[in-house]
Amino acid sequence: MNENVEHHVPVLIVGGSLVGLSAALFLGRLGVGYTVVEKHATTSTHPRGRGNNVRTMELFRTAGAETAIKDAASVLAGNHGILQAGSLVGEDQEWLFKEIDPGGGLARFSPEQWCLCSQNDLEPVLVDSIRAQGGDLRFSTELMSFEQDGSGVTAVTKNRETGEHTTVRAQYLIAADGPRSPVRERLGIGMTGAGELFHNVSVTFRSRALADVVGDRRFIVCYLTNPEADGALLPVDNVEKWVFHLPWHPDRGETLEDFTDERCVRHIRAAVGVQDLDVEITGRAPWHAAERVAERYAEGRVFLAGDAVHEMSPTGAFGSNTGIQDAHNLAWKLAAVLEGHADPGLLSTYEAERLPVAEATSQRASARSAEHSHPGYVPVPGTGGPKGGGMLPVVLAYRYPRGAVLGADQEEPVVPKGMRLAGDPGSRAPHLWLRRAGSRLSTLDLYERSFVLLTGAGGGAWRTAAERVARRMSLPLDVYAVGDGQEADLVTEEGTDWAQAHGTTEEGAVLVRPDGFVAWRETAGVSDPEETLSKALTALLGAN
Repeated sequence: MNENVEHHVPVLIVGGSLVGLSAALFLGRLGVGYTVVEKHATTSTHPRGRGNNVRTMELFRTAGAETAIKDAASVLAGNHGILQAGSLVGEDQEWLFKEIDPGGGLARFSPEQWCLCSQNDLEPVLVDSIRAQGGDLRFSTELMSFEQDGSGVTAVTKNRETGEHTTVRAQYLIAADGPRSPVRERLGIGMTGAGELFHNVSVTFRSRALADVVGDRRFIVCYLTNPEADGALLPVDNVEKWVFHLPWHPDRGETLEDFTDERCVRHIRAAVGVQDLDVEITGRAPWHAAERVAERYAEGRVFLAGDAVHEMSPTGAFGSNTGIQDAHNLAWKLAAVLEGHADPGLLSTYEAERLPVAEATSQRASARSAEHSHPGYVPVPGTGGPKGGGMLPVVLAYRYPRGAVLGADQEEPVVPKGMRLAGDPGSRAPHLWLRRAGSRLSTLDLYERSFVLLTGAGGGAWRTAAERVARRMSLPLDVYAVGDGQEADLVTEEGTDWAQAHGTTEEGAVLVRPDGFVAWRETAGVSDPEETLSKALTALLGAN
């Protein structure tokens, strides 16, 4: 099987869209070699998938891409809220919500905010970051076949421009190849869930007069509810570039070809309420909303991520964000195994952690579509989770009751009813502002390339234990004393009690994974910190 191999690489990533590119970025930051193959010639040219949530922006922050992404998204930085209206010129208008973060309460939980960066703007930023780290990115390259054995995956790829075939040998394969994933199909992994929800045609168009009609209503999206011409209007630049999502009914025999320029222009004018509105159609693309989650996330050395394992209703922009977070969860585990720091059994926790999150999130996405009366969405009996509860618990407070965690409450729901980020094992570590050598940073900035042990400023025993365990296990492990005194490595801001925020004491310790989730917590001092920490890490890196 290894004969005539032309290219060796630790990880082969199939699919170079948001999730595949994110996986590459995260792996590269951890020093893992990879090759990305993408069958299309370029990144996406259609504005879609633009709601990057707070957790996703935290990940891009630690990966060094946050500033460039915000620059790419600057044109929509002033857009907030969702408007629902009979038209843009009538009295029938209601803000479903006007501000993403009214009152600025999000600052308690994160150093980041939501960011509106369309896929066609975000992907080039990721490509630039990947190339800056020397990553191997191959557009116009398609996966033709793959086989796996006990030590790796052998794949054949084809350059679609030259017709050249290349045999690639990788230790692991990540398939981020979309909702109709050929890799998933080849593995025989089925999907569960409600299935198809509705269909739209996403139409890009130019109109300079529309900006005057919209005025100062800087919405993220406007749901237009004229029963004869409903749909969703999204600004691209707030000046002349726009997107309109037209309902599409393939079950009634409609085809994409039925959406002629003339039909799209009539529909947009009727929906907006201005019959002589200047409209120039510049593109169209079909998309299908569904609620599905894969039965399994992996088979041997092949892992699935993003739309390949979950499809979600678009309301709330949960789909791409959940996929990017899949990639982040998998990246540090692959790095730990490839570097010899962890047993391969650690990789089984990818599915154990991420599949329940996808199930809970997809249900919440469908429920939110019902709450917002998303154009085209008709609730299917038995779909969607409980209504209400807000976005933030789904975005930031989801937890891993099982997986590479110790001491997590396995009876707690994956998505809690309210916001709780208090250092519980299996939850995202709390955000606190700190000072180090005169610079201000978030606790979240500490978590990327290694496990991190936090303890009190007087926790010398934990520091000594961590240094000995790291040396004995040849494991990257950073330890920080946190407090407000001279002994502290990280100085808390006035009024901040790091121990209370993490659910421990000054004598205790909190172990945080490279992905920023709490792996283990000791709430008091122990007689033998070295043995305690060693047992915890051994269990975690051996997948318990």
